[in-house]
Amino acid sequence: MLSLHIDTGREWRGTERQVFDTVLALRAAGHRAMLVADPNGELMRRLREGLDLVPLSSRSDIDLSAAWQLSRVLKTARPDIVHAHDSRSVALAATAIAMVAPKPKPPLIATRRSAFRVNRSSFSRWKYATVDRFIATSDTVRDRLVTAGLPASRVTVVTPGVDVTRVQRTPAVNVHGEFWLPTHAPIVGNVAALVPHRGHTHLITAAAQVIKAVPDVRFVIVGDGPLRPQLEQRIHHSHLERHVFLAGFRSDAVEMTRGFDLYASGALVAGTSIAILDAMAAAKPVVATSTGSVSELVAHGQTGFVVPPRDDAALAHHLVTLLTDDQLRRRMGAAGQARATTRFSIEQMVRGIETVYRQACRR
Repeated sequence: MLSLHIDTGREWRGTERQVFDTVLALRAAGHRAMLVADPNGELMRRLREGLDLVPLSSRSDIDLSAAWQLSRVLKTARPDIVHAHDSRSVALAATAIAMVAPKPKPPLIATRRSAFRVNRSSFSRWKYATVDRFIATSDTVRDRLVTAGLPASRVTVVTPGVDVTRVQRTPAVNVHGEFWLPTHAPIVGNVAALVPHRGHTHLITAAAQVIKAVPDVRFVIVGDGPLRPQLEQRIHHSHLERHVFLAGFRSDAVEMTRGFDLYASGALVAGTSIAILDAMAAAKPVVATSTGSVSELVAHGQTGFVVPPRDDAALAHHLVTLLTDDQLRRRMGAAGQARATTRFSIEQMVRGIETVYRQACRR
């Protein structure tokens, strides 16, 4: 089966990481998987030496030039499946298919990872109406799609996968040496773009409380984005420069995660967090807010703790609990790794995607 995958992102975030893993896993399972991605994006860079790569950039949802270029690819390659991995990709694929009007029309699959509300503009309604099957990455995301009016029969939950073995074998970054931190200081880590809905302001507020109980703790936040100046100012005004570090974008985020002692997130809105799955695969306990799909990933009291969004005191309390109990931290980390292995493997993800493809082709 030939599947054509489309992702328009230029940065390396959870979506791009999942597209990367999906394409490679499908190829390993014996399928041919083509990828359409931005020529200057991180996803294309990481797969540049592979086959079946089509460089294509899109400036907006309604980019007729990019859609026309994609329609030529569809006409030439004649894929069995077209799989769009982000919102703009859905628009691009729907427009390209309308332009070329292939017969038979390849089924259009759209993966939805975000727990944000579905846009109900006339254009969005049109593009989503062209989708044959939706892959939701969690029950929470599925419910969001159905609530928006999409038929439940067209939505299938396929949880994302993480290669636990690969994460385990990835060498850890020496975070202490990288940031000149005290040798025995425990490290609380976070990996997320610096945007408002990721809740970094709440994490920093919680950090100030944690430091009172565990003075040698250090917080390392991996990621970049428009909120950085505001966060730097908040760290400065709270006198946290010696304890909270903004590491910026790192291409070695998994290696950084391996170097953390535990993982924390104060997110206000989240889909299915690949960073949390990476932390679980790396045997790090997780303390995170119960937004989006987090409660489906983290087993409260077993692999970490789940707290209400904006409850900085609860976030701090559970971080202190883990930081002051080495045995509990190790036990929860091991449980998280086992949970990632059994419930969030690459293999089960690919089996789920293959099932959706077969169902779509039989329509």
